[in-house]
Amino acid sequence: MSDTAPGTAPDPANTQRSPRRGMCAAVLSLEAITLGLTTPVMITIAGVAAGTAITIGLGLAVVCLLLAGMLRAEWAYLVGYAVQVGAIALGFVVPVMFGLGLVFAVLWATADGLGRKIERERAAAWAAYRAEQG
Repeated sequence: MSDTAPGTAPDPANTQRSPRRGMCAAVLSLEAITLGLTTPVMITIAGVAAGTAITIGLGLAVVCLLLAGMLRAEWAYLVGYAVQVGAIALGFVVPVMFGLGLVFAVLWATADGLGRKIERERAAAWAAYRAEQG
């Protein structure tokens, strides 16, 4: 249902998808794949028990996927930062995850920060346009 009155144009700031949400969801989706693939590495190389590895690796992957769908709520972005800490901490079991976790943490912070900036600038531009139109 539209928030605009009949005969008026919709507000583009409200009708366009959130760049912040899109970029952060993409990071979480790719991170879910990476975290899921750590499960067999934990079992075969790190010697972690299968149940523990599945719980940790696939658990974090599922959290990423669920969180990607919950990014309409502001609290989900904070949980996203917690997931990044968890991914880096996984480096204590699979050392390469120190590097991969750090890469995903940088991607997450960049997507969040850049998305916020785009949304602020979009809102300011739309406000300036409306003020100019009268």
